Amino acid sequence: MQLSKTEEQLMQYLWKLEKAFMKDLLDAYPEPKPATTTVATLLKRMIGKGFVDYKTYGKSREYYPLVKKEDYFSKHVNGLIKTFFNDSASQFASFFTRKTDLTKEELKELKSVIDQEIKNK
Repeated sequence: MQLSKTEEQLMQYLWKLEKAFMKDLLDAYPEPKPATTTVATLLKRMIGKGFVDYKTYGKSREYYPLVKKEDYFSKHVNGLIKTFFNDSASQFASFFTRKTDLTKEELKELKSVIDQEIKNK
């Protein structure tokens, strides 16, 4: 299941806060802030999709993510590789390293990370 762009933005705030009441989520948005009803609708959809849940304290709800940011991002990237790069990580890596504005230092860091992963496997 995938989040819409607006749901993803809200999820980013929730991942950062770890758990939050409606007021906390609204405070996280830059100006102009969305209406409370808009955020409530997004949360309802995200609960339905299994990304968010809440605990009730009187009339207030404290929301928290059910999906880890890393897990969501990993699934997203893997889907991207499958859809746009013929399920080939090397095609993705080739595109990523040639078509982004990575500096020589960033490429060296990336190579170091890959070398370490090779060593670990």
